[in-house]
Amino acid sequence: MQITQTPIEGLLIIEPKVWRDNRGYFYESYNAKLFAEAGINVNFVQDNQSFSQKGALRGLHAQAQPFEQGKLVRVLQGAVMDVAVDIRKDSPTYGQHFDIELSEENHKQLWVPAGFLHGFLTLEDQTIFTYKVSNYYDKNSEIGVMWNDPDLNIEWSRDIHESEFLLSDKDQVLSQFKDFESPF
Repeated sequence: MQITQTPIEGLLIIEPKVWRDNRGYFYESYNAKLFAEAGINVNFVQDNQSFSQKGALRGLHAQAQPFEQGKLVRVLQGAVMDVAVDIRKDSPTYGQHFDIELSEENHKQLWVPAGFLHGFLTLEDQTIFTYKVSNYYDKNSEIGVMWNDPDLNIEWSRDIHESEFLLSDKDQVLSQFKDFESPF
């Protein structure tokens, strides 16, 4: 397993070693010892999974303290453009984002610690996205920013036009980044 630091401190790419043969493949997606050695000392308490058609955009979300969540995200089927935005007020990369394609083909995972907004856009039909979280869901602690915020300037896709994005009602009324008060 290879764990790589992104340009944003704390945000890590996890690439498992994949063993393939005529039966298919095998890989270890989580190893507490290796994660701890990389600085990911977390007790996961909940696994979540979503199934989406191409163009589904979910985000940008987080949970405020004391229900902040770290997330270990990956794709079981299909592909996503995954995005994390640093909302740690004292961070030199506050307001910056990192994006990565996660897919069933590349088996990459992203560790998104607390203090980040998170979202993803599905790039293929029938995409299954899964994530382990370090704290339980709490509706009253939900926070977020608009996916298309001009200050964040996230390029979600070159292949899917924004008019084709599938959004929840909730994600269409989130605040702008300039009006967002980070709890981190």
